[in-house]
This record gives sequence, structure tokens and C-alpha cells, in this order.
Amino acid sequence: MLNVYYGNDLVRARQAALAQVDTSSNKTGARLTKLESSNFAPGMLADMLGAVSLFGEAELFLIDTPSENPDFYAEVLGVLSEMAQSSNQFVVIEGTLLAAEKKKFEKHAGVIEEFKKTADTPFNVWAMADALSSRDKKSLWVLLQDAKRAGLVAEEIIGTLWWQLKTLRLAMLTKSASDAGMKDFPYNKAKRSLSNFKEGEIVSLSAGLLKVYHDGHGGARDIDEGLEEWVLRG
Repeated sequence: MLNVYYGNDLVRARQAALAQVDTSSNKTGARLTKLESSNFAPGMLADMLGAVSLFGEAELFLIDTPSENPDFYAEVLGVLSEMAQSSNQFVVIEGTLLAAEKKKFEKHAGVIEEFKKTADTPFNVWAMADALSSRDKKSLWVLLQDAKRAGLVAEEIIGTLWWQLKTLRLAMLTKSASDAGMKDFPYNKAKRSLSNFKEGEIVSLSAGLLKVYHDGHGGARDIDEGLEEWVLRG
């Protein structure tokens, strides 16, 4: 059995995980073993998967933020299926998950809960629009992760990026701000940014981002994963 509690609010994620551990321990009398990055050794998870108590009851294992140790995290991700099928219970505490990692946990976890905290300083989503118009892929990727940690959902991020691409398309197809129905400042800024794009690139990026949105809402693929791939490939 596998339960996962994660998010940028690690305090609440840990509280929920410990509450689950207490409930399971009190209900089944299972012995608790806690595994952290500081006491991890290769092969420990394999031993846990086959662990059998002297008295025959199931074992309970709490795995706390394995991503702090790359080897530990890789081993956890590699045995998710075995954890889910084990008669022992595994409770994982983790921070923010990237879309691909989240998908792996979701595939195997019986319970998976995310805990988000409100950022003290609102995230400036328009910084992502500027990074896109500058074709600064590295900054756009970093800002995407910051946006997710700040609690922004994929739809909101896509909306901002779509607005920027629409502005660039208008600047590309018109000769003046009045023709585009825009204010002078954003129009002239978009016009200058056109030199950062190859011919046909803005149209291609727009089509790709639109596909991410529709595929996500149509259930064809995870929208967060699609957005990350669009940013990396863009």
C-alpha cells in the first residue's frame, strides 16, 4: 500500500502523513520505521518491501523527502509499483513534484494529496511573458517552476503565455499600434521582440500551446506535463 503527501507546504504535508501513520499504527499495531535521506543506504527499500514482522503483522514505513538524496529518490521512483502491491504500508512525504514525477506517483498511490501554501509575495506571472518574448528558454523554465510553487495552475500560466503570443502575432501582421488595436508601449515592445523569433516560429509556438490546453482539458494528456514539454521544446 502506498500513500503520498506532497507540496510546497511541507509542514501541512508532513502533518497529514504523520496523522495517517498514527491512524494506521493504532488500527493495525504495525511497527513504524522511518527512512530519511540522512540514513538511507542502497538496497534498504528492497529489504523493506520484503519485510515480515516476527508476529506476522504488516510493517509501516515512513519515507521522508527522499528527493534530498538523488540516489534515494531514484530508488523510490523505481519501486513504486512494488510499494503499491506490498502488504506493508509505505507513506511518502515529498515537496513540489514535477509533472512527470507526479504522474508516476499518481499511477501507483492509493492516496495522493497535495498541499499548497499561499506565497507571501505574489508571483509575477508577466515575467514569464517577458521571458517568452525574449526567447530565454532557461528563464522561462525556471519561472514555470516558481509559478507552480506559488500555486498557479497550468490554465492561468497558459493564458498569460497565449496573450503574449497573440500580441506578437498582431505585431507581426500589422504596421502600427492603431492597426492592431493596441497601446503604443506593448505594441512597440512586441515589435522589437519579433527579431528574437525565426520565421514561422510564433505561429508554431501558438499552435503547440493551444494543443497543450485542449489535450489537457480533453484528457489526452496531463496538462502540466504538456506545458513543461512545450517550454522545454519551445
